[in-house]
Amino acid sequence: MIQMTDKETTSTSTGAGDEVNKGSDLVEILNDGRTTLDHYGPEYLKPEQLLEVLISPRYSGKTAGDIAADLLKEFGDLKDVVTASIPQLTKVKGIGFVKACQIKAAFELSKRVASYCEEEHPVITSIDDVVKLLAPHMQFFKQEEFRVILLDTKKRLINHQRISLGSLNASLVEPREVFRPALTTGAKYIILVHNHPSGDPEPSDQDILLTKQLCMCGVILGIEVLDHVIIGSNHVSMKDQKLM
Repeated sequence: MIQMTDKETTSTSTGAGDEVNKGSDLVEILNDGRTTLDHYGPEYLKPEQLLEVLISPRYSGKTAGDIAADLLKEFGDLKDVVTASIPQLTKVKGIGFVKACQIKAAFELSKRVASYCEEEHPVITSIDDVVKLLAPHMQFFKQEEFRVILLDTKKRLINHQRISLGSLNASLVEPREVFRPALTTGAKYIILVHNHPSGDPEPSDQDILLTKQLCMCGVILGIEVLDHVIIGSNHVSMKDQKLM
């Protein structure tokens, strides 16, 4: 069992840099006379204020607000803060291992809420269903990742699997690897999904060529490719754009 104490030492600490918990810190952070969590809700808090709530304990004289500002300065924006690794986060003075874990856990919870579905095997019938399932996760990836959604004869979700990681090209996305999980699980339909880390979801020439090749393979194998969805800051359906 891993035990977490009330004090944590950051990776930049020399032994005298433990966080000091003060019960009034959280009240001070929220009760600023303008936007309070209890009256208005978290949606009214600025990014640095949300980080303050997570960071709340002081560190060697620094307030949670100071540490939140340091995080944003180090990483640039809130998206880069929450997608940073735990070792990267702990390089910021005032962020120890436990605090970094709390930030990562809070972000993971938000992604799971966004993609939550009561059914274990929901029916996937639209691009909106695909986006809800995978966009909360894939839109933050810093590398291109290619996934395949596997559906049964009634278009119910069997599961989704990662096929490759890295820029899409013929060597990284092999048809046999795309269709292998479909053949193994007995899937009748598949949906192709990959992300563009740049945020621009428009299909490249390589995306279009790859999609047409995979559709032809699907015809031969009797497994229909329903769509190829590209996720960025927005999303694009190649079927809707008549590119497949």
